[in-house]
Amino acid sequence: MICAYDRLYLDKARISMGRMLDFAVHELKYNIELFFQMFIESGTAGRFERGDSATIAGKSGVETAYDVIDYIVRSQGKEKWEVRMEVSCPMERSPEYWAGWALAYYQWRTGLGYQEINTYVPIQEIVRMYHPYHEMDIQQFCDRMNELLRARKEETNLKRYRMDAGMSQRELAEASGVPLRTIQQYEQRQKNMNHASISTVAALGRALVCPPEKLLEADAVWEHIR
Repeated sequence: MICAYDRLYLDKARISMGRMLDFAVHELKYNIELFFQMFIESGTAGRFERGDSATIAGKSGVETAYDVIDYIVRSQGKEKWEVRMEVSCPMERSPEYWAGWALAYYQWRTGLGYQEINTYVPIQEIVRMYHPYHEMDIQQFCDRMNELLRARKEETNLKRYRMDAGMSQRELAEASGVPLRTIQQYEQRQKNMNHASISTVAALGRALVCPPEKLLEADAVWEHIR
């Protein structure tokens, strides 16, 4: 099973993410799209992706929201944002809370980065998925996310990393030892990358100087592990 980090921290990450978005939108009055981009730019998203215990277990969602804002304020050359407010405890979970809670699970399960996910399925669209998915099993939410990513990603991860490396398919075949026709089939989705052998994925990763798991496709990852 390929997951972003140890399952030990998953529940705390989901709660923290949900509370962070709920607090930012409903109490700090941020637009969720703007705040989520701040979350990514501040580096906090990266720490969530890696399962950094100091972030996802050592701080509450409210503290994390303030950390995101403080970083952005300081990056603009201003002093630390000192405004703090009394924190309420909502009795009901908002769509924003659910979106963070569900998204944290999806990121953990697939290992995709928040920036990549947000590029194809923006956070505000996930909030709108609250009805009806908050009443369904989390697997159904993940299935829907995979459908959306598959439909919207024109290029496979393998092709994108190859292009970024400035390599032709033939050059990648020579560097990795993977047959040219096989690489073409993976890039054209004629073959499922997640059904490739570990040695094949590892060889392609070494040739492209990228983590092998980054070459996997979100839909393929989910089909492989569920």
